[in-house]
Amino acid sequence: MKRKEIFKELIVEFQNRQLPAIINRNIEIPINTKKIISIIGVRRSGKTFVLFQTIKKLLNEYKIPVERIVYINFEDERLEITKEDLNQLIEAYTELYPDISLDKVYLFFDEIQNVQGWEKFIRRIYDSYTKNIFITGSNSKLLSSEIATSLRGRSIPFTVYPLLFKEFMKFKNIKTKKTDIYDIKKRAKIKNLFLEYMEFGGFPEVVFLEDENLKIKVLQEYFEVMLYRDIIERFQIKNPLVLKYFVKRVVENVGKPLSVNNIYNELKSQGFKLAKDNLYSYLEILEAIFFSFIVKKYTKSVLKSELSHKKVYLIDNGFLNALSFSFKEKKGALLENILVKEFKARGNEVFYFKEKKECDFVVVDNENNLTPVQVSLSLTDKETRKREIEGLIEALKFLGLNKGVIITLDEKEELEVNNYKIDIIPAYEYLLQL
Repeated sequence: MKRKEIFKELIVEFQNRQLPAIINRNIEIPINTKKIISIIGVRRSGKTFVLFQTIKKLLNEYKIPVERIVYINFEDERLEITKEDLNQLIEAYTELYPDISLDKVYLFFDEIQNVQGWEKFIRRIYDSYTKNIFITGSNSKLLSSEIATSLRGRSIPFTVYPLLFKEFMKFKNIKTKKTDIYDIKKRAKIKNLFLEYMEFGGFPEVVFLEDENLKIKVLQEYFEVMLYRDIIERFQIKNPLVLKYFVKRVVENVGKPLSVNNIYNELKSQGFKLAKDNLYSYLEILEAIFFSFIVKKYTKSVLKSELSHKKVYLIDNGFLNALSFSFKEKKGALLENILVKEFKARGNEVFYFKEKKECDFVVVDNENNLTPVQVSLSLTDKETRKREIEGLIEALKFLGLNKGVIITLDEKEELEVNNYKIDIIPAYEYLLQL
């Protein structure tokens, strides 16, 4: 079958089929921006379903006829095409619907990175035909920095994360309202679901699995694909053993200052020959493919912040438990990891604070408001309580603020210490309020 006929088949096939059932995510993709919308994020986080969510919005709210919507999944086995074949997609559509002006058409291209040279095609149809273009791509060939370069200011990126806790509750078909935390039975249900979320994370497919062993196997498979396709193949890593060891050490050190120099010395002592710069590159790559977040020290000097030890957190708690047996008992680190993802997903910058004492996070929102946040599984131990409160107060003094937060697993209290207000709140309640 000719390429043009295959495109016609795919266009009509999608327009005639019913979209799958969708649980709406808390991410809203704008419709008429006159910019190319690029949807990026970690593998298996639900980017395709965000496209479907947007298509449903067009059909139901904007009353756009389905004939004006084109969805092509470039992972379809019927499409073995080159960039030269892409133009036949436009020809196929105009032959199917000669009376519809192309500037009224909405184009959704899923996994378009599978076609080498896709960038020129997208730029050309944007400049010549329609501004209504939505694309997704896997991290192996479509990083956010590359989109900015390839599409030269024509694109607005939106990042899809694994489910946030509010979304996780929605996927579990649990509706919550503010008063539920005061209902003993409902609060117990929320807390139990939070413990599940803390252990297995929020990848949509994993959330619907019942078997815990299967959850872990699926998460391990996600990681293997990321490791081999997104890093080893894409960046042509010559020594995969060094990379695997580095990733192992990153996972083990979640929530602690990470010393690349220490890891370098460990590898060197075991007889590996490598440049230290390679390890720093690996750290950047892990962040670029959305496997991890780098959290820097909060200081008033940009240079000091860059030179200080960095902390690393993972995109999803499921990876922590799937890749390291030790994390099942490290609930404090799991709690921290959840919060970093939640803050980042809302567009906040996250730092840690350390002078004489330490505060886990300084969260900077879009309006440059600062909130110091301490994370502690429990404050029942007197020494722990003293340490956490003193660390938070030191951060408040340094920042010139008078109010901070301590997030716990299940403790709630309001304190005033030396005119500083401290809100102690369970993580599940805090996240449901965000």
